[in-house]
Amino acid sequence: MREFWRNYRRNRGAVLGLVILALVLAIAASAPLLFPGNPWDMAGMPFAPPGEMGMLLGTDSLGRDLAAGIAHGARVSLLVGAVSTVAALAIGVSLGAIAGYLGGLADDLVMRFTEFFQTIPSFVLAILIVAIFTPTLGSIVFAIAIVSWPPVARVVRAEFLSLRSREFVQASEVLGKSRLSIVLGDILPNALSPIVVLSSLMVASAILLESALSFLGLGDPNTMSWGFLIGSGRSVIRIAWWMSVFPGIAIFLTVLSLNLVGEGLSDALNPRLARNRGGKP
Repeated sequence: MREFWRNYRRNRGAVLGLVILALVLAIAASAPLLFPGNPWDMAGMPFAPPGEMGMLLGTDSLGRDLAAGIAHGARVSLLVGAVSTVAALAIGVSLGAIAGYLGGLADDLVMRFTEFFQTIPSFVLAILIVAIFTPTLGSIVFAIAIVSWPPVARVVRAEFLSLRSREFVQASEVLGKSRLSIVLGDILPNALSPIVVLSSLMVASAILLESALSFLGLGDPNTMSWGFLIGSGRSVIRIAWWMSVFPGIAIFLTVLSLNLVGEGLSDALNPRLARNRGGKP
């Protein structure tokens, strides 16, 4: 762990991303304390500019506190991003492990199944799924997970294909270990590095996808999210720019921090690759 953190700290952008992400998580966790009450309640006059009437970021068209909406919306956006990523990892890792370890017919079937999902535009498929199941947090998480797992399956398959012929795997097979024990105990721990890096990027993509769905009116109408805030302000952006700008900045900073953290994890888990990229011998 000491070596990991030492390698991670060498990337200043990754450290900055971690600080921003920690700040966003802290705001999301402390939202009920910072802004007690319901973020849907009217808190002042409609279209109050930032700083007026005690509203740090102003109010929306119904007089709701925009800062409270962003803080409470962070909880929903981060939750959707994390849960959908976990679900996508569960699907992708399982299918990728089956294809990479078993090979042959199982590999062909899994890859053809994966390619089928990759031929459909991800955003269009997500819209279709949410529209069919009605917009709720559950359907949004399900839709994002369904469109996010194919890249995971391909990465895991490639790692398993390169690891299954290693000596330690062959030794486990000679010792009579079961296939499940070999996959979970021997191969998967050695394939975690690219999965960890990919998962941080998947959370960022999931947040963007949830925001896009909410912007189009396909978000959960009973929950506050960043995409909903931007969508509610698009029709009045000329007279109340803050309604769309501040939630957009929140999305930008969160996605940027996750991408920086992902780059830092890649450098920390693959220090030799990071040195080569930096031009060092």
